[in-house]
Amino acid sequence: MTTFWDLVQHAAEARPDAVLFADDHGRTLTAPELLASAEQLAAALAERGVGPGDVVSWQLPSVLEAPVTMAACARLGAVQNPIIPVFREREVGFITRQLGTRLAIVPHTWRGFEHAAMLRDLGVEVLALDLEPLPADGLAIPAGDPATLADPPVDPHECRWVYYSSGTTADPKGVRHSDATVIAAGNGVMSQRQHRDDDVSAVAWPFAHIGGVSVLTSALRTGGKLVMFDAWGPAVTPERMAAHGTTILGSATPFFQAYVAAQRRHGDEPLFTRLRSCISGGAPVAPAVIDEVSEVLGVPGILNSWGLTEFPVATTETPADPGLGTTAGRPVEGVQVRVVDGELRLKGPQCFLGYADPTLDADAFDDEGWMRSGDLGEIDGDGRVRVTGRVKEIIIRNAENISALEVEGVLTRHPAVADAAVVGIPDPRTGERVAAVVVLQPGTELTLADLVEHGRGHGLAAYKTPERLLVLDVLPRNPMGKVLKRDLQRLLTDTPEGAA
Repeated sequence: MTTFWDLVQHAAEARPDAVLFADDHGRTLTAPELLASAEQLAAALAERGVGPGDVVSWQLPSVLEAPVTMAACARLGAVQNPIIPVFREREVGFITRQLGTRLAIVPHTWRGFEHAAMLRDLGVEVLALDLEPLPADGLAIPAGDPATLADPPVDPHECRWVYYSSGTTADPKGVRHSDATVIAAGNGVMSQRQHRDDDVSAVAWPFAHIGGVSVLTSALRTGGKLVMFDAWGPAVTPERMAAHGTTILGSATPFFQAYVAAQRRHGDEPLFTRLRSCISGGAPVAPAVIDEVSEVLGVPGILNSWGLTEFPVATTETPADPGLGTTAGRPVEGVQVRVVDGELRLKGPQCFLGYADPTLDADAFDDEGWMRSGDLGEIDGDGRVRVTGRVKEIIIRNAENISALEVEGVLTRHPAVADAAVVGIPDPRTGERVAAVVVLQPGTELTLADLVEHGRGHGLAAYKTPERLLVLDVLPRNPMGKVLKRDLQRLLTDTPEGAA
């Protein structure tokens, strides 16, 4: 069985001249340069006493130093803990205490925040990188002598990765993975994207998310270039992506809306001249957005996928599938999916090893060893999975279950609605009621009565129609595009009824 470091070595030998990485600062990295830089950083870490099994937490933006750090930790056999850059004292403190972090690799400062000072205040040993400004050439990492390194690890089944879910009120959950499980996650990426050597994939989300290692293992195996964007600005980033000759765009509703807006600003000539695929993962995309992307960007639709931090890229659509974006596709290689009491459950090679807090493991699996996804869904006659909601996001009104995802799919078809989320709010009479939070298309207006009429016209049962409406300029989302529904529930609670 292959380790992650084996993939780095193989890519360096198989594609010695091809650029593997670029960032939004004009820097590039070939596979041999990734290998050499990772070995130098690994040697520098070893000089600081880091060895196999030690936990190295790293909180780096999506620049070249991030994948080099990832590969260096793999070379040492350390247990690496990527942390998304927006996490602060509460989350980072909880994570580093739970894992007993041996060393944290962070910027001195990044975008006005002093990461190194935060970690030192938390009592963690720090390797601080000078990333502001980034070097014009080379990397802002220390270099040791690779000749001093011991042999790389060979067991792909040991825990080598710990990713944390982005808990918004409860503590985040540490999800333990091995080289074997993260490499298996790349199977889904390869199936969805059907990589070509000349592909250019835009990575506009935190590389420290588990999606980072999924796309990297895929690129190491099949080729293509990953272009990393450490900041997202809807008015400028799409054009910067186009300048790189991007062939694959993702990954969630706000991004797709920005690509469409950029194309309209550009005029009739294609902005993304080499675009062949749009992909989605992490959050459902409304049918209206899929239709707009297809019409304006000239692609067949949006390739959808489904997975969790505990079980990344479990299912995916492929370019040959009909009705792109209408399902989450079929299970990827080696994955089994079944439905039990409405919940999707999983088995397969990318399944996580368990939580950093082992007391959580029992609830994660059923008696037959199937992982409980927490997602509601169904499987059609062709084996395609359709996700219909979250177990914890079911709204119970007068003892009737309502899927927030189903209602959102109807609301986003209203011509005045640019984006929408549905949540349940407490009600003394019915238990819960349906609340809709929407972002409007420019120059439009919308009332609750409009939404009710629209829902009825699209076959939405009366008990599922929204009973409250709140209009916002933008929905709160995490870095991967998922709507922060707990934030919306708090906002609805704090907003007077007459104001919504």
